[in-house]
Amino acid sequence: MLLIETIELFEMLRFMKRGRFLVLTTFHDIMTLQDMARKIRVEYPGAIYHVMSRGDRCEEIFKADSDRERFLETLGEVCVKTSWQVHAVCLMGNHFHLVVETPHGNLIAGMKWFLGIYTARFNRRHKLFGHLFSGRYKALIVDGSENGYLKTVCDYVHLNPSRAKLLKPKKPLSAYRWSSWPEYLKAPGKRWEWLRVDRLLGEYRIPKDSVAGREVLEQAVEARRAAEAVAEYRAIRRGWCLGEESFRKKLLAQMTERIGAEHCGDERLETEVARAERIVHAELKRRKWKEGELVERAKGDVAKVAIAGRLREETMVTVRWIAERLAMGTASYVNNRLYRWRKGTLM
Repeated sequence: MLLIETIELFEMLRFMKRGRFLVLTTFHDIMTLQDMARKIRVEYPGAIYHVMSRGDRCEEIFKADSDRERFLETLGEVCVKTSWQVHAVCLMGNHFHLVVETPHGNLIAGMKWFLGIYTARFNRRHKLFGHLFSGRYKALIVDGSENGYLKTVCDYVHLNPSRAKLLKPKKPLSAYRWSSWPEYLKAPGKRWEWLRVDRLLGEYRIPKDSVAGREVLEQAVEARRAAEAVAEYRAIRRGWCLGEESFRKKLLAQMTERIGAEHCGDERLETEVARAERIVHAELKRRKWKEGELVERAKGDVAKVAIAGRLREETMVTVRWIAERLAMGTASYVNNRLYRWRKGTLM
């Protein structure tokens, strides 16, 4: 849209009557609406994204280290639910960066759950209410074809504390605690379970996740830190895609074919239900139950509550769906039972 057309649209909308119409009161509102309409989420199995989200009005999304710990805990939970693989993460004062791979093509559903749950926990802890994050999160699609694009975006994320001058020049990058970078330098058994390091090691041509290999990785990233040029990250900050031209054209073709379908959610819902059904059938088989036993057993049966707990931990189906599928009464009853089950007070 040309600038003059945007201004004319603004002049027209500002005089609309209040009521059922959306009233945009500033030029910034118009530009924001235009920008949001232009960006379409692209999802497919195996997609890699650089995700970034800021606090509402650029306010802090972490008031204390306990908030950062809760954020990472929630990230671990959504990885279990969605099978996400995290390649890099960095928590800053009023925003976060995340490089995530989605084997099942479920970024939108996962981010909705992730940001919603963290916001609820943050607000409850600090006795607040309302939005925590500002508008839509940014999701840059990254070419994962081992041509260096994943390395570029992971370095960008890991070097954020240095660019923000949160570290003294002589301090190693690993001194910043709230990043996945220190985890990369640990032995495999001591890292976050949901962090995947092999792809970044591969792009640095490090054949083995060993002490020597991790030393080479640290030296390479510290050298990158010393020679960092801001201009090389322009595509990450301003673009929607980071990769080869062939990769970009393929994504554009996909967007053209699927335009309008990204927001319906039916396909994603069906996928989550199918995953939940597989868990239910596996639990029935493990317990040697017939399908009818779910109805015959009491709605508060401890074994049924355990199945409900697994569904809540490993999928994003609603509590209402779980209540109906397991014949457990209402959603509020299931929530009550799950709370007691987690506390160990369910008899």
